Amino acid sequence: MLVPAVIGWLALATPAAVAQDTGGFDSAAMVDSMRAFERRLAWQTGRITLKGGFATLDLPAGWRFLGPTDARKVLVQAWHNPPREAPLGMLFPPDNGVFDNDYAIVIEYSHDGYVKDDDAATIDYDKLLKQMQESARADNPERKKAGYATIELLGWAEPPHYDRDSHKLYWAKQLQFSDDSAQTLNYNIRALGRHGVLVMNAVADMAKLPAVKGGVPTILAAVDFTDGNRYADYSAKSGDKVAAYGIAALIAGGVAAKAGLFKGLIALLIALKKFIVIAAAGFVAWMRKVFGKKSAAPRPPPPASPTVLPPPDAGPPSTPPAAPPAPAPSS
Repeated sequence: MLVPAVIGWLALATPAAVAQDTGGFDSAAMVDSMRAFERRLAWQTGRITLKGGFATLDLPAGWRFLGPTDARKVLVQAWHNPPREAPLGMLFPPDNGVFDNDYAIVIEYSHDGYVKDDDAATIDYDKLLKQMQESARADNPERKKAGYATIELLGWAEPPHYDRDSHKLYWAKQLQFSDDSAQTLNYNIRALGRHGVLVMNAVADMAKLPAVKGGVPTILAAVDFTDGNRYADYSAKSGDKVAAYGIAALIAGGVAAKAGLFKGLIALLIALKKFIVIAAAGFVAWMRKVFGKKSAAPRPPPPASPTVLPPPDAGPPSTPPAAPPAPAPSS
């Protein structure tokens, strides 16, 4: 997500960073400022315990993690998204930084309770997709009225997959914004626990699908709940809360959206897309040259006659609930 990062940073740039020799920006001053920002972040590697102690990440070589405070700095200060509560953290794959990356994963937690997976084996994902498209159709007029671009759910970029042994789930949606010819990838990863769901999301352009998809097995393997917080630790006798939705609704939004799990998700994605839209192609090319990254592969053009519309769950929550204490049961 190079472009939203760069545009967000430009909003914070001082007049001293302006010069004619780089189309209006002093490249040395700008890059020095960006690198100084990254150096101030407390990058973590190896085994990470998430805030609250209820889950861990066992990261392989090259992967890096930012905790809640620094993750918020990246989202708000560097990427210039609206002010928000700190997420649990962010994951960056090897050779990816704040200002030049293929993608990054924002980590949140929903303390909605134990999600029953009884429906997982019987879900018709084609039918579910159509329901998501139909249920979202009425949302576009409201988005347009609020001054946002309308969005269209084109289909699965990656059909949902649920591993009943690990209780982990992932899927990806292909989205089209009305004010952008490029298509957007929304990749969703979920890990089910005793008290709720670990929510991991990546937003990128469709050209990044191979890169994001390639990192998913690593992320799935890295995530684990701690003793007393795993899915198998659920105890009805202890009064553990059961979520008001199952796997299908977790994917679609549905009941979960009404319960607040996906509240504000589309706002963050729209914010990211707005920065992508206003980016100048020449400046983006310059940034890639400075940071040594190759240009993204060409993206396919959008469909000529879109017929479907977007779901309400398109990105990371803007106000995530606090992580639960471990291993005390929730009420």
